[in-house]
Amino acid sequence: MSEAGDAVHDLPGGRATGDAAALRQALRATLAAAVPDRPLLVALDFDGTLAPLQNDPAASRIIPAGVELLARLHTDPTLVLALVSGRALADLHVLAQVPVGTRLVGSHGAERGRTAPGGLERDEVRLDDAQRALLAELAARAAAIATEHAGVWVETKPTSVVVHTRPADPDVAARAEERAVAMGEQTGAHVLHGKAVVELAVQEAGKGQALAALRAETGARTVLYAGDDVTDERAFAALGADDVTVKVGTGPTLARFRVNDPQALVATLEAGLHPVR
Repeated sequence: MSEAGDAVHDLPGGRATGDAAALRQALRATLAAAVPDRPLLVALDFDGTLAPLQNDPAASRIIPAGVELLARLHTDPTLVLALVSGRALADLHVLAQVPVGTRLVGSHGAERGRTAPGGLERDEVRLDDAQRALLAELAARAAAIATEHAGVWVETKPTSVVVHTRPADPDVAARAEERAVAMGEQTGAHVLHGKAVVELAVQEAGKGQALAALRAETGARTVLYAGDDVTDERAFAALGADDVTVKVGTGPTLARFRVNDPQALVATLEAGLHPVR
């Protein structure tokens, strides 16, 4: 089943109307209303949101000001921190540089865990026989696409296969992404088509579902979610009118607010959420 859908490809023109000043005001208001039993859930995407995009995903790191800010916010009992990413959970944990206790969501919601003093604590991911067979098929067919398109490479996660096209020439990338999307539709995989990436999953997952689960688990009164990719639009769409949604970068969006880049996001979060109480 394709998951490309309207939230990815048929968004209305840029809906975000709030500038940095309005976002700071919204953050201060949500923080003022938060209490330990009904905290503010601060959930953030990783690549392109806290970490500038890189051609080599292994080179991505949260900007230093972001590392410092998250460490300070972690001390506030009225906040709960989470990273919600398309990355595999293990990779996210290695690169994240976040405080112990931070909730981690990987593979667009298919993998979940938390940072702990001894390392990554992760929830078990289970596949049935049909899903394991489909995952193997997707991996083999995606590898063939990469072989035929220079600059395209394939990543295998516990529940999905990802075709990455960022290093490829634009025309080559477009052809490879078209092939990958078609393959997903042919096989019945769940397709997420983001910036320079097509993810083919054998289990349905989504950042919106992940945020709903985190809200329920933490009792959060309000959710702050920031993301840069078209795949983050599902999270924006799933949140309520009182939640704080932030698009990082250009492009149409369902978010309430927009900032230019990770540096601007971190600076605005600093102004709106710090000093902590």
